[in-house]
Amino acid sequence: MDIKELKGIGPKTERILNNAGIMTVDDLISYYPFRYDLIKRSNIEELAQDDKIIIDGMVESNPSVYFFNKKMNKMSFKFNIGTHLLNVVIFNRGYLKNKINVGTKLTLIGKFDKIHNTIVASEIRFSMLPLNLTIEPVYHQIGNLTSNQIKTIIDSIKEFNVVEYVPNFLKEKYKLIDKKDAVINIHNPKSELDLKKSLAYLKYEELFLFMLKMNSLKLNKKNKIGLKRNVDKILIDEFIKKLPFELTDDQIKSVDKILNDLNSENRMNRLIQGDVGNGKTIVAIIALYINYLSGYQGALMAPTEVLANQHLYNLRKIFKDYNINIELLSGSLKQKEKKEIYKRLQNKEIDIIIGTHALFSEDVIYNNLGLVITDEQHRFGVNQRSNLKNKGITPDILYLSATPIPRTYALTIYGDMDVSSIKTMPNGRKEIITYLKNNKEIKDVLSLMYEEIKKGHQIYVIAPLIEESDKIDLENVNELKEKMASAFGKVCKIDVMHGKMDSKEKDRVMDEFKNGNISILISTTVIEVGVDVKNATMMVIFDAYRFGLSQLHQLRGRVGRNNLQSYCVLISDKEANRLDVMTKTNDGFKISEEDFKLRGSGDIFGIRQSGDMNFKLADFKNDYNILLKAKEDTLELIQSKNINNYPNLVALLNDSTNLD
Repeated sequence: MDIKELKGIGPKTERILNNAGIMTVDDLISYYPFRYDLIKRSNIEELAQDDKIIIDGMVESNPSVYFFNKKMNKMSFKFNIGTHLLNVVIFNRGYLKNKINVGTKLTLIGKFDKIHNTIVASEIRFSMLPLNLTIEPVYHQIGNLTSNQIKTIIDSIKEFNVVEYVPNFLKEKYKLIDKKDAVINIHNPKSELDLKKSLAYLKYEELFLFMLKMNSLKLNKKNKIGLKRNVDKILIDEFIKKLPFELTDDQIKSVDKILNDLNSENRMNRLIQGDVGNGKTIVAIIALYINYLSGYQGALMAPTEVLANQHLYNLRKIFKDYNINIELLSGSLKQKEKKEIYKRLQNKEIDIIIGTHALFSEDVIYNNLGLVITDEQHRFGVNQRSNLKNKGITPDILYLSATPIPRTYALTIYGDMDVSSIKTMPNGRKEIITYLKNNKEIKDVLSLMYEEIKKGHQIYVIAPLIEESDKIDLENVNELKEKMASAFGKVCKIDVMHGKMDSKEKDRVMDEFKNGNISILISTTVIEVGVDVKNATMMVIFDAYRFGLSQLHQLRGRVGRNNLQSYCVLISDKEANRLDVMTKTNDGFKISEEDFKLRGSGDIFGIRQSGDMNFKLADFKNDYNILLKAKEDTLELIQSKNINNYPNLVALLNDSTNLD
């Protein structure tokens, strides 16, 4: 059923939902909450200063509203909770004044200022709390649709159908409830037990379907006919000898495996995972050279235009003595320039093309494409495979990942791929020295920064937010720029970069930083996958506790790209024990192991919609045990041939595997 048939959905709401990919009732009911709030009346006698408070009562005085800073306002009134008369302050809710009168019953949620007998409210509800504990779902906002509005829309659905993918014998094996009950309970849990049962089914189904596809792809991989090649290893050894640096043992092993893959009868589908700065790019370049010697075109897909430009520079530098035509296809090119690239690609006048997802648009026609190399964060997905298959092209695929995960996890998660790991650092690199500081030690941090600036080196400063939030007290880009300007504004140039800037502006800032015109770059995590600035020797990360260990390691990897001593400073007043791991090792594999351990099994009231493999509820780190069961169950199902008894699963597999 189309969502526009639901009560209360007009053209504007329909358009907002459609833009988020929600077209039908089925799409809507599978838009799950990302967390749950436990709503329970607070006992004011037990609260300490600044504790969270959830309390209901009655308005005792008409509210007064005070306006300041043009667009901001503060509303205050007296509130009677039966045992106490409290002051209430709430910001930027002046528009509610006419709805709040003496005698109005409200529920207030906020922070309790015990010293001043005041509730600093963050939310006002025009209803009293239920007597029992309430588990309230919270949804990610869609456009300007709030969580409450989304819940109202979902609650308006009276009838819906679901497709049961998990076979009955597996539901009985794990005592799983029916899918329809799971979907109902995930949106309206009556108890913690209901919620646990819903999550048990829905997480298992997600991981079951994922592993079914992975195992099917892996078992069918031997039937995928590869491109015909016969490249002599001697030619590759000669190319490696001419490089201006020596390859590590892990790099050489990876090259040998790629050469064997490309010379074999089967299509290559390999993941090279390695630590930040471990030299995965040169392995990719050698793979492109092997592909070139075979007479095929190669494509290198980068996540950003900045990184694509960096690849162009590196490839042209390494291939300067070879007759290899390398070009860049990017969104910033003029239409005339793009058409020229399309024409040259089709005429096989280009041997290697570099770009973003635009490389696989309908306008691009290749002439004998043999190899696609892509960043694992932007995996070569179904749409690109389908697009190329429609053109009669089935190239070999190589993924690069700078997010190392333990091999046991990698072999499970990337079940459809062969996995190679690069662990050794290139010769001449020094280990990054990492310090953990608290906010009281900021003068020490500024002194360390000043020493690097005096040497003519550059510094990244990371903030977790773009602008001020009235809910979370964290450093942000704009605040940090002011602080850094007061400390270093007279001795060096400071600039900012964040995700809300358009791509041209981001590129301009990164180019200036790369060229040495900016000494301190204050940024959000958009620089996590960024250009290689060899003169950057320090990374300073504020509110480091907000990041996972693996993400901190990725950020740290933006420095130490040279033979200079580099530093990383983590600033945090919280979670010192967890963050201390970063000061003890630079090994991304060890850090990822520790990250897996520390994350534990998760908290059902803090579910997040994970970006991992596009799962909505499951997380392969937190739910690894479920993943292993799903792997075992799906393998058994495929190999026993019983899968033919489940037409829904057969149809699903046909859709996914036929595109590869």
